[in-house]
Amino acid sequence: MKIKPFLFLLLGCATNLLAVTGRAFGQTGDAPSKPTTVLYDRVLGDRETYPEIVLGDVAAQYTPEGLRITGRENVVRLHKYYALGQRTVRYHIRLAEDAVALFQGDKGEFKAYLDMPARTISMEGSPAVYKKIDFIDPAHEYIVDISRDYQRAVFRLIDLYTGQTDQIEATICGQGGCGAGAVCSETVVGRQYDYYCFGLAKGSEMTVRQICVLSPACDLTLLLYGDSITEPDGYFPTKDYPLSWVQLIMRNVKGKAISSGRGGTTIDHLLERIRNELPYLKAKYVMVTIGTNGGNTEANLSELVEYILAQGSVPILNNIPANESGTHIPVNAMIEKIRAKYGIKGCRFDLPTSVGYDGAEVDKNTMWYEDLGERAVYHHPNVEGSARMYARTLIDIPEIYE
Repeated sequence: MKIKPFLFLLLGCATNLLAVTGRAFGQTGDAPSKPTTVLYDRVLGDRETYPEIVLGDVAAQYTPEGLRITGRENVVRLHKYYALGQRTVRYHIRLAEDAVALFQGDKGEFKAYLDMPARTISMEGSPAVYKKIDFIDPAHEYIVDISRDYQRAVFRLIDLYTGQTDQIEATICGQGGCGAGAVCSETVVGRQYDYYCFGLAKGSEMTVRQICVLSPACDLTLLLYGDSITEPDGYFPTKDYPLSWVQLIMRNVKGKAISSGRGGTTIDHLLERIRNELPYLKAKYVMVTIGTNGGNTEANLSELVEYILAQGSVPILNNIPANESGTHIPVNAMIEKIRAKYGIKGCRFDLPTSVGYDGAEVDKNTMWYEDLGERAVYHHPNVEGSARMYARTLIDIPEIYE
């Protein structure tokens, strides 16, 4: 197909969709000194190396036009760990007429496809979502935007030659608890854990010209970090999601706020991802609620606090809520020791989630009931627990709302 000159101009303009506030198009390197919504941005070619792009055993090579992938076994990984509840990965790609491109998180929980021969875009899930896109043309190049907005996932396709665009989306709905504790049916949508991956699911080849990771906001008042407790996206029913403690806090902060919660993680995971997020976004306050899954030590908690301070932010180190096994008690003793060491504040989330407000036995009325068969779990705050936790922040750290 012969492309008219004005379409090349359009291509150039459309590619500038990758250029957003705070970073020049195509630049990369160390974190900027000022806030930016761009967390990562690389134009791919054959004149430099990209150590953060892990090819593994995928058959692929760098060419002047970008990374050409011909292998259909496994996927390429962008080795940058992200867990922001609001973020977008953006690819500039071209596909062969027989190609099916795959975009996923490295855990495989989230998978999305651009199918050139079928002319569809789709996302796996329960239920799966797909859409016929009539304007798909193998002679054209595309921007693929994959966004996470807490419980909502969006796959957006932009034709760089015509400017046409279309999208699909899906929303997670958590069950509340598990088993006998479930309060509604679940809608499953992958949350794009933890490293962005892409590859060729079928067909002969795909070329990736550029990769960009974006946040919807920077220069934040508050950035919240934690494990699954700070990620109610996965367990809260959608109708109650605005009443989750994270959303209550962020909605009442006067400035901009984003959360970065990741279920099942420890402080070591947090230390890895905060380096890919905080230096770019910048935040006045950084609130951390970590330790449910173990791993807290004086050394790594100190490292975390000192890193936050070095970024010019005010660290807030919270006590973790009470839980059914009582493991919060020694964890919180360690957290309180670190707060005293650095003279910093934190919220006593263990008090409003415990019987008698003493930080000891969990108040089961404040937690979702998770029936795991051999044991019952109470450590993810429900609507009541969230309201109490939010109210406690008004006592312990009211300055975040000023």
